[in-house]
Amino acid sequence: IDRAVIASQIVALRREKMAVGLKEDGQPPSHAGMNADKLNKLQAQVRIGGKGTARRKKKVVHRTATTDDKKLQSSLKKLTVNNIPGIEEVNMIKEDGSVIHFNNPKVQASLAANTFAVTGHAETKQITEMLPGILNQLGAESLTHLKRLASVQSAMVSHSEQSGGAGACAGDDEDDDVPDLVENFDEPSKAETL
Repeated sequence: IDRAVIASQIVALRREKMAVGLKEDGQPPSHAGMNADKLNKLQAQVRIGGKGTARRKKKVVHRTATTDDKKLQSSLKKLTVNNIPGIEEVNMIKEDGSVIHFNNPKVQASLAANTFAVTGHAETKQITEMLPGILNQLGAESLTHLKRLASVQSAMVSHSEQSGGAGACAGDDEDDDVPDLVENFDEPSKAETL
């Protein structure tokens, strides 16, 4: 009798475990019998919000109405910047020799906060493209960089002339040199004064 009672209790426990979804050893059942594609679809459906929200396959990112420019302008307004009128161009010279060029920019400044803001359409150009007009804006470092660039270019030109045709260019080199001083210009001026 005791064995029959124990056996019936074991059968009842097995039925409870199966109803809960556990194996006889206490582990959850394997999903080997399920379709792999269907299982992947179920796993992909993730609940984005908390309890009671709709399930979505991807999170939708909402863009805010304030853009970066508006945020920048509000930050500048806090610093009490003032517009500086009459600036036609702004050139920012980088270490590699390129120039960030603004044509007719909007320049704002706050001397108390040591802040300057330059807004407008910017173009990145090489320093050689802007040469005639930018010479008065160059500092000592930029001038040395420009001299170094010119010496490298002249070395490349002379190297190409030596390898390309040195005989044809020999007459041109003589014309480029400064002529020797033949006359003494002081003697005629002394003769006129006498």
